[in-house]
Amino acid sequence: MPTNAPTPNPASGWTILCDFDGTISVEDVIDSLLDRYGRPGWEALEQDWRAGRIGSRECMSGQVALLDMSREQLDAHLSTLWIDHAFPGFVAKARELGVPIRVVSDGLDYAIHKILGRYGLDELPLAANHLAPGTPPQRWQLTSPFQAEGCRSGTCKCACVERARAGGATRTLLIGDGASDFCAADRVDFVFAKHRLIEHCRAAGIAYVPITGFEDALEFLPQLLDGSLLEAETAPHVATTL
Repeated sequence: MPTNAPTPNPASGWTILCDFDGTISVEDVIDSLLDRYGRPGWEALEQDWRAGRIGSRECMSGQVALLDMSREQLDAHLSTLWIDHAFPGFVAKARELGVPIRVVSDGLDYAIHKILGRYGLDELPLAANHLAPGTPPQRWQLTSPFQAEGCRSGTCKCACVERARAGGATRTLLIGDGASDFCAADRVDFVFAKHRLIEHCRAAGIAYVPITGFEDALEFLPQLLDGSLLEAETAPHVATTL
């Protein structure tokens, strides 16, 4: 299995694992591609996934097979998608503080590299599904080099947490927004949560703070590193006091 895990700074011990779609990116990449280029049938796969009848890996693989677009159309579409305006500054701050960041996504590696490349950030370590040309008449196909046994996701973020720890991280921060982050949130030391992930962390008693974007994350990162967000009595409840 490919590994390109960041090397943690022993001074802090923290490693950041950051979701892409809806967290770094303003919108979900695969959803935007399906809306524009998806052949009939992708909606049924989406419904099966939301109902829990299939996992995200099966759903995404089937949906990618239904994308009817050329490489030129794909690249043109990706050029219209944007990331959170404060993410480059967040990356710069994390690097200044010696905290490695790895993008962990159940999305598409090609799209993530293309989008981040416009901001000079395509060298960030990445775990994501692999998008490749398909066998005609299928134009595209999906493989999942970061899947794990017993996990129905294309990218097993729980395995990414364990890989970070095996690489020397003593503490892990997850930044995410949705269902693909739920399992990993249960296993990390702290969460910066958006959208649906806020409700999951609140219900499960996971230590977290809510964020609307990376401006908030920039504010909270130094507090995480100095320990003020990790006080045992208040961490799971910190979101209610901000």
